[in-house]
Amino acid sequence: MTVALRHDWELAEIEALLNLPLVDLLWQAQQVHREANPGYQVQLASLLSVRTGGCEEDCAYCPQSMHNSSDVSGGPQLELQVAAVLERAKAAKEAGAQRFCMGWAWREIRDGAPFEAMLEMVAGVKQLGMEACVTAGMLSNGQADRLAQAGLTSYNHNLDTSPEYYAEIISTRTYQDRLETLQRVRKAGISLCCGGIIGMGETLKDRASMLQVLANIDPQPESVPINGLVAVEGTPLENQQPYESLDLLRMVATARILMPHSRVRLSAGREQLNQEAQILCLLAGADSIFYGDTLLTTSNPAVEADRALLAAAGVQPFSIS
Repeated sequence: MTVALRHDWELAEIEALLNLPLVDLLWQAQQVHREANPGYQVQLASLLSVRTGGCEEDCAYCPQSMHNSSDVSGGPQLELQVAAVLERAKAAKEAGAQRFCMGWAWREIRDGAPFEAMLEMVAGVKQLGMEACVTAGMLSNGQADRLAQAGLTSYNHNLDTSPEYYAEIISTRTYQDRLETLQRVRKAGISLCCGGIIGMGETLKDRASMLQVLANIDPQPESVPINGLVAVEGTPLENQQPYESLDLLRMVATARILMPHSRVRLSAGREQLNQEAQILCLLAGADSIFYGDTLLTTSNPAVEADRALLAAAGVQPFSIS
């Protein structure tokens, strides 16, 4: 088959993919994956929370929101500790990670000492020979330009859900705010890391709508994290009915079909999948996992378990120099 890169996906087409018999969906995704991404290599990415908690946003899923009753402020704040962050990056590289992602619980980036430290961290991670990724909320054109000059590989800014369901999850930032942030990042020449979350009470149509927005961005995001809700006590979604692992699998497979050359990242919620479900996600087109013990403020499969997973699947991590 020939992989066609499209930016005109219709909602009904994507819904039809999500509704395919699972074996047919996996077969189609596998064909796309093998042609667009020859071989079975998986990028290992490590994620560090540099600034934890106290965010002004009211995202219903997030324990870092100051509007929620979760307490995640007990850990050290690293926003000015450049050397400490770079030590963590070095350790992640030694453990096999190719990309180092750093998160700040901010509504938007503020100029000043923390931003200057962020720029130093980005430059330091690049000097280690790793890809550098930042997630820190909205940003200005000037800030995006400075991050690009520091060598930032990618900026993460997820859509979270569909435009139609968005107001049920977040009220402090609009969907258009998110899209404009992506435009500023792209204008600065930084690659996009942009995906979403399932399991927040959305419908299948909402999932299709979110994928439609992502797939019709031109050019498509270089990285697409597929997250499953981790229902944290103290958040409005703490009692949300858990999603099915096969639903996450369907999202991975459909994302691979829609965005053949994007790196589809199996992200939050992976700990809730057994080894077999994770291997199926790799089969369906996931070619990156977050690697390490924590994922911002929630747990993640341990390093040794991840190595065993990749060995069982027969896939190799991307090598780094």
